[in-house]
Amino acid sequence: MGIVLNQSFKNTISTYLGFGIGAINTLFLYTNFLTDQYYGLVAFLLSAANIMMPFMAFGVHNTIVKFYSSFKSKNSINGFLTLMLFLPLVFVIPASIIGYFAYDTIGAFLAKENPIVEHYIWHIFFLAIAMAYFEIFFAWSKVQMQTVFGNMMKEIFHRVCILVLLLCVFMDWLSVESFIIGLVLTYALRMLLMMCYAFSIRFPKFKFQKLDNSSSILRYAGLIIIAGSVSMLILDIDKFMIGRVLKIEQVAYYSVAIFIATVIAVPQRAMHQIMMPLTAQYLNENDIASLEDLYKRSSLNLLVISGFIFLLIILNINQLYEILPDEYTGGIFVVFIISLAKLFDNSLGNNNAILFNSDYYIMVLIFGVLLAIMAIVLNVVFIPIYGIEGSAFATFLAVAIYNSIKLGFVKSKFKMQPFNSSSLKTIILLIVISGVFYFWDFPFHPIINIAMKSILIGLLYFLLIFKMNISEDLSIQIKKYLRL
Repeated sequence: MGIVLNQSFKNTISTYLGFGIGAINTLFLYTNFLTDQYYGLVAFLLSAANIMMPFMAFGVHNTIVKFYSSFKSKNSINGFLTLMLFLPLVFVIPASIIGYFAYDTIGAFLAKENPIVEHYIWHIFFLAIAMAYFEIFFAWSKVQMQTVFGNMMKEIFHRVCILVLLLCVFMDWLSVESFIIGLVLTYALRMLLMMCYAFSIRFPKFKFQKLDNSSSILRYAGLIIIAGSVSMLILDIDKFMIGRVLKIEQVAYYSVAIFIATVIAVPQRAMHQIMMPLTAQYLNENDIASLEDLYKRSSLNLLVISGFIFLLIILNINQLYEILPDEYTGGIFVVFIISLAKLFDNSLGNNNAILFNSDYYIMVLIFGVLLAIMAIVLNVVFIPIYGIEGSAFATFLAVAIYNSIKLGFVKSKFKMQPFNSSSLKTIILLIVISGVFYFWDFPFHPIINIAMKSILIGLLYFLLIFKMNISEDLSIQIKKYLRL
């Protein structure tokens, strides 16, 4: 776990810094510098682009990670990487042509409830391309075991740019329409900078040749599109459907709540960058012992760390909403239910990496498609009745069922599962601390109360984690930084 913890620690810092900047943008700048309608529009555009992104990438970002370590000669590696760079054009070019001729039809479909969306269809398309090729160039650096710069670009760069753009809107240097154009250009610039970094690590030497396992690569790339689409659908279909069924302002309110809950996913996102290539390597080498060790350690460490973030969110949520505009305060239930889903997701460790890099990915895709359909149906049923709370509950059900199936599938096929007695101790500790602190606050301003309460919870939580020796890896890190 040395290289995992080292790069994961650096990635966690950059990811949290990015989320800190994102919190300023999401909770304060967007909510005060843009109208509810335009904030909802921005959230809708990004969600729609995220849903399109796996198609634009053509599964290449996952395919690079899975197959790169299986090539040994320079010629075969260069041929493989050349194929990966040009393969997405198989979808991008036809999609561009279809988009040009069917623009009015697509616009009418997306703008059914909110006509403002109709003028921004091409923005979605270009955002999706920029996101797709960014992930491809990030994967290019991941397989060289270099994830820190890419994670900084993924988590920090665009949020800083958006912060600057929002300040320009506040100073009347930019119109809202110009801000949205600047948003698209920000994602395009991020993609170009990631490309330069990836090529500085390994410059491409174009070699167009038939690979021995090209059929396997293309089949995997095609099927992984479905997997990526399923993942993005579960993450973003709620905001997309809210934007089609309810007033677009509701997307803004929902997005704030989702952002707060998504902070729980930060440790997983940071560790995922290095766990993916390592998991693929262990599978390619059939090193099941190392794979199981990584599975258990990643699960426990993520449960402990994300559990702490869960506590900070749930135990401070009422105070946090006191400092937000009144119209946003209806999202507390959304925060709670999505936080539970994210905590469960984190507790699976590198489960996703095992499935997507194994020979069983086809069955997982089938499960994923069925669950994506279920998520859509649940949103269709619950959104008109319960609004954004119904969408949150639909997302929770879809994620919980999907994760349970993946957990059982790995147990069945690999004869391993991630949980142990330390996992149970951590869950009990989370329940006890939640019960003790939820109804208790300092009698101060909400920001001061949140800061003081968070420090108290953090000291108590990690002291108990250390004293109970729940995680050997985290105990070593605590001793290292406290010089014990």
